[in-house]
Amino acid sequence: MKEFDMNQQWCQSCGMPMGYTDEYLGTNADGSKNPDYCSHCWKDGQFTSPELTMEQMIELCVPYMAQDSELDITEASARQLMQETLPKLKRWKK
Repeated sequence: MKEFDMNQQWCQSCGMPMGYTDEYLGTNADGSKNPDYCSHCWKDGQFTSPELTMEQMIELCVPYMAQDSELDITEASARQLMQETLPKLKRWKK
């Protein structure tokens, strides 16, 4: 499994690594970039899928993680990683 660089930006909704630039950042209502969320999760100042539960987000993301050849991770390992990580992210923290 790939080692993660914790110095890069991470989406605070889905956990996607967003690198070191603003290329993958979502947008606020005023068009500015939002450093907390990726463009898949945040657009025009709101969540793109506000109805999703954390569990649904995990199930949505697991297949993409398992298909990513750079990650080299099984669906079971991806699910476990997300179940451990997502509760710590800004959107899901209680």
